Amino acid sequence: MNHTTLKEKFKRLLEILLISTRLGLTSFGGPIAHLGYFHEEYVRKRKWMDERSYSDLVALCQFLPGPASSQVGIGIGVMRGGILGGIVSFIGFTLPSVIALVIFALVLQGTSFEEAGWIQGLKIVAVVVVAHAILGMAQKLTPDRGRKAIALFALVCTLLWQTAFTQVGVILLAGLIGYAVYKNHAETEDSQFVFPISRKLGSICLSLFFGLLILLPILKEVTALNWIDMFDRFYRAGSLVFGGGHVVLPLLEQEFVLTGWMDETSFLAGYGAAQAVPGPLFTFAAYIGSVISGWSGGLLATVAIFLPAFLLILGTLPFWNQIRQNQNMKGALMGVNAAVVGILISAFYHPIWTSAILSPVDFAFAAILFSMLVYWKLPPWMIVVIGAIGGVLISSW
Repeated sequence: MNHTTLKEKFKRLLEILLISTRLGLTSFGGPIAHLGYFHEEYVRKRKWMDERSYSDLVALCQFLPGPASSQVGIGIGVMRGGILGGIVSFIGFTLPSVIALVIFALVLQGTSFEEAGWIQGLKIVAVVVVAHAILGMAQKLTPDRGRKAIALFALVCTLLWQTAFTQVGVILLAGLIGYAVYKNHAETEDSQFVFPISRKLGSICLSLFFGLLILLPILKEVTALNWIDMFDRFYRAGSLVFGGGHVVLPLLEQEFVLTGWMDETSFLAGYGAAQAVPGPLFTFAAYIGSVISGWSGGLLATVAIFLPAFLLILGTLPFWNQIRQNQNMKGALMGVNAAVVGILISAFYHPIWTSAILSPVDFAFAAILFSMLVYWKLPPWMIVVIGAIGGVLISSW
């Protein structure tokens, strides 16, 4: 019996690893696009989660500091296979871009991928994937005029005032509006997170998150060790950044360029490379760490910048079922989920649409890829391959 159970757990972990690795190899386009890929793979195709659980998880991770798409991936992995499931989900999704950026740091510094045709093709793929995800989520999360209005409010605010804290403020306000309008609304679809972690462990993770935030700067001053100093800088970046990978750029620049750890040319070259590879943009830390201290520095930086995301998601989810099933909180969550749709549409326009659709040819190619994904039901990885090849052909036209 135990042998069978272990075998089933191993098969499940292997399944999580293979799927997340495939996503890590093909998920181009930044955090909002990643949520689209996740929705397609985990909700539509594999049905590991229902629509409401996924949207609630996305809403929570949008509210937490750190890399939202990585936290969603970790959360899905934990719900599917426990803590080990979260770890292998993270490794599969993150490792491909970490390896690519460490190699770039060690061998290809100064090379620019920004003008490559296939990069343009992958940007168009991101437009298609995000559009598909938004359509599916909007149908479920904004079915009435009130929630459509909340989504519109979130869209307008995040589009016109693009600051790190606008998104958090919009989500808070949408929660208050949702509570006031929908607190007595009977939700027709109910669901439970299956989250195999105790509240005690959740409390320990939250304590560790805040404890390291306080302790690391003290250790840095007491020991004067470079690796602790570097770990502290990356851990702080991963802990205090709202709004996704692009927002971490000025903070990392302040921590490593202005303090003389690396020059600005190398920093910007690595940031360009980070946008050219699949997976989370936070893996830019692997490039910086490798420039400073070789491949071991790259691994240390990766662990440090993603550790807060792990601690926060493991710390909050054990309490999430109670919060989301509370009758007084359901209305607030309905408002928050509607706001997330607006935030996704805002990010869909800028930077995804504005950086990808530059000509009528780009728009025509996007329409073809969208039809392939939505109507012909081609798998996302095939859309990525076709998009890359099409981008090369368009650039040489």
